[in-house]
Amino acid sequence: MIEKVEFGRTGHSSSRTIFGAVALADVSQKEADEVFELLQQYGINHIDTARSYGDSEVRIGPWMKHTRKEFFLATKTLKRTKNEALLELYQSLERLQTDYVDMWQLHFLVDQTDWEVAMATDGALEAALEAREKGLVKYIGVTGHGLDAPKMHLRSLERFDFDAVLLPYNYVMLTSPQYASDFTQLLGVCAKKNIAVQTIKAIAQGKKIEENNSFATWYRPLETEDAISKSVRWVLHNPQVFLNTAGDIKLLPKILKAANTRQYGTTTQEMEELITTYNMEPLFSHEQI
Repeated sequence: MIEKVEFGRTGHSSSRTIFGAVALADVSQKEADEVFELLQQYGINHIDTARSYGDSEVRIGPWMKHTRKEFFLATKTLKRTKNEALLELYQSLERLQTDYVDMWQLHFLVDQTDWEVAMATDGALEAALEAREKGLVKYIGVTGHGLDAPKMHLRSLERFDFDAVLLPYNYVMLTSPQYASDFTQLLGVCAKKNIAVQTIKAIAQGKKIEENNSFATWYRPLETEDAISKSVRWVLHNPQVFLNTAGDIKLLPKILKAANTRQYGTTTQEMEELITTYNMEPLFSHEQI
């Protein structure tokens, strides 16, 4: 069974590996139910989805109908205004077949204009606060992609005391001095305030090659068991972070197998050899976030 630790200040003892349910965006219910059995096998008790993840919420709904209390369930909204965000939340609840979610997250909040709208009067943050008052959500988080994610999360935390953040974290991204500095600063703030840190893109190899569409991820993932294991163990060696699984159900068994150990850690030499062997590259630039 995969290790469980406190998820920030929520009081939930969460599996350190969180199921990234974007992997269910375009699968059948039969395929989804097979994933559910795999999650139970490894003791995964935390699911992260979003209204924008295709059929993901619809696939999770039948699970929640019977096992709601077994999971910490999180979803997200891309909407920036209060009314639009609330409408999406009600849609998510219906699709998930539940009357509340444990955490609702303002998704991909890195654009300056989006940020201003979401944080302003009648913005998405007000929707989250109203939903929390009504018992529709318990906790509120914020997510981001790209090189600006850590510093935008820091800005968000100055405006509101979010319960969790989510952002990219892998060895290649940390070779960027600026990203490493921003990420470290964010970790410090989150540690001080007991804010949960969720990470994505653990097994990213590089940007998508259009001729190779064998995986549902928008990026090119590592495929071999050895490479995935080293990358997953590198992420989980940091005791402060949680690892959200990649967006393809074919990769899930290898990720969970790699996470099912207490012997975390991969040496710098091993990671550098992976970069050379698999021609790994950063996914983001400041022009593409």
